[in-house]
This record gives sequence, C-alpha cells and structure tokens, in this order.
Amino acid sequence: MTRRTTRTGDGTFVNAILAGIRDLRNPKAPDVSPVPDDVRIDGRTCLVTGANSGLGRAAAVELAKRGGNLILACRPGHVETCGEIKHLSGSQTVEMMEVDLADLESVHRFCDLLRERGICIDIALMNAGLMSRRSRKTPQGYELMFAVHFLSKRVMIDRWLRDGVIRPSSRDGKTPRIVFIASESHRSSHAIDFDRFGAFIQFGMRESLKYYGLSKLVLCMFATELSRRLNPADRVEVAVHAMCPGGVDTNISRDTPMLLRPIVKPLLRHFFQSPEKAIGPVVYLCCAEEAGHATGMYLHMMRRKPVSRTASDPDNGVRLWEESAALVEKSRQSR
Repeated sequence: MTRRTTRTGDGTFVNAILAGIRDLRNPKAPDVSPVPDDVRIDGRTCLVTGANSGLGRAAAVELAKRGGNLILACRPGHVETCGEIKHLSGSQTVEMMEVDLADLESVHRFCDLLRERGICIDIALMNAGLMSRRSRKTPQGYELMFAVHFLSKRVMIDRWLRDGVIRPSSRDGKTPRIVFIASESHRSSHAIDFDRFGAFIQFGMRESLKYYGLSKLVLCMFATELSRRLNPADRVEVAVHAMCPGGVDTNISRDTPMLLRPIVKPLLRHFFQSPEKAIGPVVYLCCAEEAGHATGMYLHMMRRKPVSRTASDPDNGVRLWEESAALVEKSRQSR
C-alpha cells in the first residue's frame, strides 16, 4: 500500500470533540429502527469487553435485561461491576472475568479459561478502548492503542474459533455475532505502514488522535476481512459488524492532559450523549433479527454507512491478515 503524508484535521483531541458535537447537532435521519423492548435474547451468552464503564457498561445492562447471560470481560480492579450490573438489569446471570487487553499473556489466559469451561459465545461485543495522550508500551512491546483496539481482539477471535468458543453456524437463531466498537476517526488519510506493522512508534500529544484513528482503521479493516473469511458467498455463518456510536460522554478521555480536563469534562457532559442514549446501534447489531442474517454492516449512530475505501479494500485486508497472523503466532510461541 502506497504511503501518504496528508493529514487528518489537526490531530488534536479538541478537534475530535468538535467533530462529535457536529454529528450530534446536525443528525441525519436514522435508517435503522431502535430494537423494541420486547425483542429478547434469552439464554444467549454475551461477552462484553470493557463492561466496567461507559458504553460497555450500558450495553451489558441492556443485554442482561433482554435475557442474555453476561460475561463481563474487564481489566482487574473492577470487582464491584458485576453486582452493579445485576442490580441495574434485574438479572442474576451475570459474571465477571478479568482480562487485561494490553497484555497478550493475560488475553491467552482468559481464552484458556473460556475453553476449559466449555463456554460458547453467541454475541461478542468488542467494546474496550482508550485514547492515550502519548505512546505507551505494552508488556509485549506494542503501542497501547494498537494492542487494545486491534491486536488483543485478533488474538482472542483466533483463539475462540480454534477452541470452539465461537462456533460458526448458518442455522436460524444460532449464528454467532461479533460486534466491534469502531470510530468515524478510521476515515483517516494516514496510511498503514505494513512494512513496520506492529512496530512501536513514539508519539506525543499532538499526534495522539492520528494514532487513535489508525488503530480504529486497522480494526475496521480487520472486521471487514474477518467477515469475508468467515462467511461463504451464499450464507452467513458468523455475523461480523462494526459501528461508531457518535460522541459519547465516557471515560475514554481519562488520559486528557490535566490542563484540559476542566474544559473537556464539561464539554463532554453537556454536548455528548450519555452511554444509555448512545447504545441504540449496539443493541441493533447485537439483538435485531436482520443483523443476525447479514454480515459486514457498519453503523454510524443509527445510519448505515460503508467503511472507508482503505478499510474495505480486499488487498489491504489480505495484507493485514497476513501481517497480523505473524503477530498472533508470535504471541502463542512466547507463552
């Protein structure tokens, strides 16, 4: 893929906030309908990453209310979340399983446990995310956003398919779903450097949004390629979707510089949606009947959109798959 040097906006967190405000103040008419309250997912096993706060927490409550058996996949230190979601949803079929998505050894241990317990996931909501103000290195030497937004998910899904934790099926009502929380920031004009794919890159606050967008571009490209590889032309065996919820008042901005926090937090609270109001597209992709019979959908709030041409390009998808397969294999061999 040819490298480009054009920029996306000014690469600042404030620019991202302003774009989110514009989306919410000038909404386009939705073209998917909210899922009625009486649509149920009774008995289906739902795994939600990052369920301890924000969009993941709100989604976990809603899926539990609709009858899902919830696995809350959260980083250590949030033991209270399980009881809180049980209380808010009125469901007792909720459990916590700890995993640190920044540490691939933790990811593998988590996958080992799912396999050993014979768990079969029907709905996987890959929600966990963050925005770092500067580059941070994971235990395996990857950049933090790259690892959390993409590589940990690539490793998990590879393991789940190998271990039978996700079981492809075209039977009505049995087709598993994988839903990725992506971002409109994936429409970055920055190119993925496949020649140095996965290499740690040093960056500071001015470039943090650029690398956030690149990590979400890689995620959207992976979702598109995964959908192609799992589903024959004539049927859907694993429904794979991605979405951007629009501007949401969550703690993703927890790494905002101290000087900006007195400005950023009130802006998010005043202009952005609460997580409870933002989960419409999440519920649609996880619960709506249509989303179980189709694959490769991308929603921006409640509107269908194609992913960027870079993310949907089959050649890019193949290259991403091959380059990341080597990283997956490396994670297995290092155990």
